[in-house]
Amino acid sequence: MLELHDAPLAPLTTFRLGGPAARLITATTDAEVVAAVREADAAGTPLLLIGGGSNLVIGDKGFAGTALRIATEGFSLDGTTLELAAGEVWTDAVARTVEAGLAGIECLAGIPGSAGATPIQNVGAYGQEVSSTISEVIAYDRKTGETATLTNAECAFSYRHSRFKADPDRHVVLRVRFELEDANGLSAPVKYAETARTLGVEPGDRVPLTDARETVLKLRAGKGMVLDPEDHDTWSAGSFFTNPILTDEAFAAFHARVRERLGADVVPPAYPAGEGHTKTSAAWLIDKSGFTKGYGTGPARISTKHTLALTNRGEASTEDLLALAREVVAGVHDAFGITLLNEPVTVGVSL
Repeated sequence: MLELHDAPLAPLTTFRLGGPAARLITATTDAEVVAAVREADAAGTPLLLIGGGSNLVIGDKGFAGTALRIATEGFSLDGTTLELAAGEVWTDAVARTVEAGLAGIECLAGIPGSAGATPIQNVGAYGQEVSSTISEVIAYDRKTGETATLTNAECAFSYRHSRFKADPDRHVVLRVRFELEDANGLSAPVKYAETARTLGVEPGDRVPLTDARETVLKLRAGKGMVLDPEDHDTWSAGSFFTNPILTDEAFAAFHARVRERLGADVVPPAYPAGEGHTKTSAAWLIDKSGFTKGYGTGPARISTKHTLALTNRGEASTEDLLALAREVVAGVHDAFGITLLNEPVTVGVSL
């Protein structure tokens, strides 16, 4: 294991923000990960897990504990079963499954971060979520001190959520197993309307795997959602806020606010989200509240390509970013009575 002290954490995040860690350990095997976690827990030392750093907002004061960077490697295909080490680069793994002719995660191409983070957040985009293909998660259980294998059902997946996110101090993901589909080189049924429209097919149709992946990468790049060190629109955590899920009563009240503010003929985005619930669009809420693309005059601004992304223009501090986030949250609540929730994990700070 590599160990550093007073180590910068900003370079390990896609925001490029945050102060140093008192101690930074880089683990390259599952055994090293477990040993580092056990050591920290035995000593009562605060522990911060870092994978690809694409979902982290670290405070300017840094982290007064042990930061553990999980840099494990491992990509294994057995028929349609895929096993990934937690430290595998997610977008590279997606590319390899497409090359192997297996469907199920091709529309999750271009998402930054590591494989081990995907079950925590139940990562999803363009009509796919990892929960639809994850069969098992192998994790170190900090409560029992043992490694456990959790089934899909035991992961308790829901929209951008899981048991790992609900109880973040218990499990450390080591490996993730997926059950993919051999559809003779075709994708899973295309579910997302924008993807289908771009591909020139109907929702539910299948297309060549490479076409699905390349189309999603182009769509993401157009929104600044594919990492590019030269493009400050990608110095972000992708979508900063989750799409709100409202009860029928709350959605009716929201709809009334929309009519009052924008006119009787304006209909807000609405998607089924289970019985008695409707999901609406955070990006739409932000835009209609007056926070358009490129909003801001300081070093932290809304992306010029997508209103859901808050970005570091190169000289921002974490506090600059949080000030912008709080302004957006307050503005959306004032306009529509909905409180947006941040998607990235905050460390040492909060909205």
